[in-house]
Amino acid sequence: MTLSQPTSNKTILQESNEGRLEIQHLQEANLIVSPHAGVDVIKGLNKTPKSLPARYFYDDRGSELFEQICELQEYYPTRTEMSILQQYAGEIAQTTSACELVELGSGSSTKTRTLLNAYHQLNYPLRYLPIDVSAGILESSARQLLVDYPGLQVHALAGTYELALEHLLPSQLPNRMICFIGSSLGNLNSQEFDVFFSHITSALQSGEYFLLGIDLQKPKHLLEAAYNDRLGVTAAFNLNMLEHLNWRFDGNFDIPQFEHWAFYNETEQRIEMHLRSLRSQTVELRALNLTVDFDENETILTEISRKFNLDTLQQELKAKGLVTQKVWTDVNQWVGLLLCQFQG
Repeated sequence: MTLSQPTSNKTILQESNEGRLEIQHLQEANLIVSPHAGVDVIKGLNKTPKSLPARYFYDDRGSELFEQICELQEYYPTRTEMSILQQYAGEIAQTTSACELVELGSGSSTKTRTLLNAYHQLNYPLRYLPIDVSAGILESSARQLLVDYPGLQVHALAGTYELALEHLLPSQLPNRMICFIGSSLGNLNSQEFDVFFSHITSALQSGEYFLLGIDLQKPKHLLEAAYNDRLGVTAAFNLNMLEHLNWRFDGNFDIPQFEHWAFYNETEQRIEMHLRSLRSQTVELRALNLTVDFDENETILTEISRKFNLDTLQQELKAKGLVTQKVWTDVNQWVGLLLCQFQG
C-alpha cells in the first residue's frame, strides 16, 4: 500500500491487490486546515431558524448508524427498494449492457451487489466506482467486494458528490450508469435539486444512464414511524452530527442537552429532522471562531426528506435531459426506481 503526499485537496491511496483497487481521496481527512472549512456550518447556525448540512451526518460513526437504520423494522425504504432491485436488476443489466457502475453515497454497497450479480450473470465485465464522504466505510466495503467478486475492479472516490463527479474520467466500459439509490434525492431542497442534476448531467455522456431511487408519497403515520424508531437508532444518528462537529471543529456541544425531533410537514410533503435544545445554552466551535446561543426548545434543521410523485418527477427529469426508460415500484407503491438515459 502506498500513500502519496497531499497535493492541494487531493491524495491518492492505492493498493496493489493485482491492480484491482484504487482509492482516491478528494478531500483531506482534517478539513480544519482549509480556509473554507465550516463556512456552511457558520452560515447555517447563524440563520433563523438554524440549520446544518446533512453531509455532517456522515463521519465513520454516522455511516455505521445509518447502516443500522436501514435494518430497522420501521424503516421501509431500504428493504422495499432492495426487493425492487432484486426483481428487476437483470432487466436493468440487459437494458444498459456492459456498464461501469458509479454509485453516489455507496456506504456498505449492499444493494449494489444485486446489480453486480446481474451484470456478472450476463458475463459482462465488472467495474465499480463507489463514492462516499466516509473513507473508512468506503475502504472496508471495497476490500470485501474484491474478495467476493474476483473479476471486479474498484476505483473508489472519497469525497462529496460534487468533487467526485468532477473527477470522473471517461468510462473504461462501453457504457456508464450513475446510481443514486436509497431515496437520498429527497434530502435536497429545490435549489439543491437543480444544482445536483447539473453535476449529474455534466458527468454523463449522451446515451449513458442514471438509476434513481425515490420515496413516494404515502400516509403520514408510516412516514413518521420510519424516522422515530423504537430503538432510538435514528435519534442517535441525528445527535451524532453534534459529536462530529465537536470533533471536526473543536466544539463543546453538550449532547444530552439536545434531543431528536422528526415529523411530517404535510404542506411541504417532506419529513423534517431537527435537533431541539432542551435549555437555553451557548455553544462554541473554537476552530471556526463561532459562538452560538440557543433558546430553550430552539431547533436546528438537520435533514429534509421529500416524498415524490412519479409523474411530476419524470417531467422534471426530462426537462434536464434525463429521459425515463423504465419505472418500477413495489406492490404498495411506497418506493420507486427509475432508469433514465441522458439525451444531452
